[in-house]
Amino acid sequence: MTRAGHTALEAELKNLKSVERHAIIVAIAEARELGDLKENAEYHSAREKQGFIEGRIQELEAVLSLAEVIDPKTLSGSVKFSATVTLVDEDTEEEKTWQIVGEHEANIENGQLNMKSPIARALIGKEEGDSVEVRTPGGEKSYEIVKVAYI
Repeated sequence: MTRAGHTALEAELKNLKSVERHAIIVAIAEARELGDLKENAEYHSAREKQGFIEGRIQELEAVLSLAEVIDPKTLSGSVKFSATVTLVDEDTEEEKTWQIVGEHEANIENGQLNMKSPIARALIGKEEGDSVEVRTPGGEKSYEIVKVAYI
């Protein structure tokens, strides 16, 4: 996991424990005051949200306890975990830049690609100038690696 991904998950965990957990306890208490719990939609909704929050807290604690933080600045060479890779689609000449990250920090909109994705798996071990073939749901795609950076 990258340092940024680790920090983001720690921040989410802290928010869930200190803000969200307290807010849901208050919401449950307020819903209880409304009367009969069997037909109290606010109560059931709050309890459901509490279950989600507690589950997410457990998941984040497990992920963070097992995480190994990797500093990309200490790496170089071929494409590895945490590399920022600039690719050119050989068919459309469209340029894309992705950072290969762990599954818990992946976010396509932010250019962070899950290391288990087909594109990331095809890139691992390749170097600048290499051409890679990737089988995607839309068919075969060919990319040329323009740049590999560790930032």
